[in-house]
Parts: sequence; structure tokens; C-alpha cells
Amino acid sequence: MAQSETIRGWGFVAPALLWTLAFFVVPFGVMAAMSLATLEGRELIWGFSFDNYARLFGQSYLLRAIMVSLEITLTVTIVSVLLAYPLAWIIAYRVPERWQRLALLLAILPFWTSYVVRSYAWLLVLSREGVINQTLMGIGLISEPLTLASTRFATVTGFVHFFVMLLTLTIYANLVQLPPNYRRAAVDLGASSWQAFRHVILPLTLPGIMTGAFLTFVLCIGDYITPQILGGNNELTGPQIIMVQLGRGANFPLAAAMSIVLMGLVTLAYLGASRWLRIDRL
Repeated sequence: MAQSETIRGWGFVAPALLWTLAFFVVPFGVMAAMSLATLEGRELIWGFSFDNYARLFGQSYLLRAIMVSLEITLTVTIVSVLLAYPLAWIIAYRVPERWQRLALLLAILPFWTSYVVRSYAWLLVLSREGVINQTLMGIGLISEPLTLASTRFATVTGFVHFFVMLLTLTIYANLVQLPPNYRRAAVDLGASSWQAFRHVILPLTLPGIMTGAFLTFVLCIGDYITPQILGGNNELTGPQIIMVQLGRGANFPLAAAMSIVLMGLVTLAYLGASRWLRIDRL
């Protein structure tokens, strides 16, 4: 009887395991092996060499691309959290309950638009002839158009527009689960509104913040489309350099090494987030 239940259990788990093995473990293993290979002319030599990693950390433009990706990702994550938390708070506690679904629907409308279309829309808004420059010139604040497109500011703006909505959902989900008696009890015990938020509400909503922040980090650091469209080629990110290595030089080993480094950064972010949550719960 126990053996049949074990077999049945493996039968339920097997599809998920096979899917993970086929579409994550095997591709990751191939990419890791590729990063240790070398390229001689157009011939790929399989081996166990760290030359690609030495080149990655030895050439300034490659290392700079990784650092630019990390800087943009951290900026986007911090700004998105700072904007999403008040928005989630307003929807959860200031919008009447019967209107909250509509408010959430309006908040996630950007998800219904193509990612590429949103990026090109921001490119038009931030261009020299765009709405922002025309408005500022129309009211006399500037005499010449500002250079907003094809900059890091444009890239961060496009990312924040997308990820604020994601963070709003994760934080809102935590806020609506908190019993209102927690805040009332804190106030009854003499805490101010700020103290009640800092010592009660914020720690209890930290899982939602960290979950949304981690998803933002993962999606942002590996994104190619938004930096390519809004950032141009003035400041290349890691994914852009990877595409250059694949498209122009066909240097698959170096591109694989850069991908492994980016995945390493994501792993560190995950470990940091999970450790933070564990410490907060102790």
C-alpha cells in the first residue's frame, strides 16, 4: 500500500520535475559548460577554461556593462518600492472597498499593453519633440528641448512605469490581509500613526515588499528591450552586450559567461532577500 502511494506521488510530481529538468536544469548546464569553452576563430573548443571569466572581469567595457545593469536595477527597484507602497496603501485604506477592484484594474492596465509598445510610447513622450519638452517650452521653463530619450533616465522611467504596478499588487495583497485591530491596538498603547506604521504595519508587509522587489530585480537585470529602445547605445547594459556577442561576434562562450554572472547576481539577491525575511521573523 505504501509503495503504491509512493508511485502515485511520483506520478503526480513527475511532469513538473521533467519540465524543470528539460527547460531549466539542462539548458543551465549547457550554458555553464559553454561558458568554460573557448572560441578559436569560428571553431568552438569544449574544455574547462576560465578564460571567458578572466576576459569578462579584465576588460573594462564588459565589466562596466554588468555594473550599469546592476546600478539601473537597484535604482528601479528602490524607486518602484517608494512609489508602489503609497499607491497600494491608498487603494487598500483610502479607496472604498466596493471601488478597490476597479482601482486595481486601472493600476494594472499597463500590463495589457505590449512591452515593446510601452517602450516606444515612452520614447515618443521623452523625445525632443515629445510631450514633456513641448510642455516645458510652452510654459517658458526651458528655451531648448532637453535630452531625455536615449539616456539612463529614460531607461529607469520605462522600467519604473512597469514595475510599480507589479509591486503595488504584491504590497496590496499583504495590506488587505492585515487585521485593522493591529493598528488600533498600537494607537491605544500610545503609538503615533508613524510609530504604528514603522513598528507594526511595515514589518508585517515586508514579505510583500521583498517578493515584489525580488521579482523586479530578476526581470529588470535581464531585460534587453527597454534599455535597447529607451537607453539607446549610449550606455550598454549586460543583456545588450550579450546580444552583441551573440549577433555580431557569435562568441557564445563569452555570452554564456556573462549570463552566468547575471544569474549569480540574481542568486545573491534571492539569498539576501530570503535571509532578510528570516531575520525579520525571528
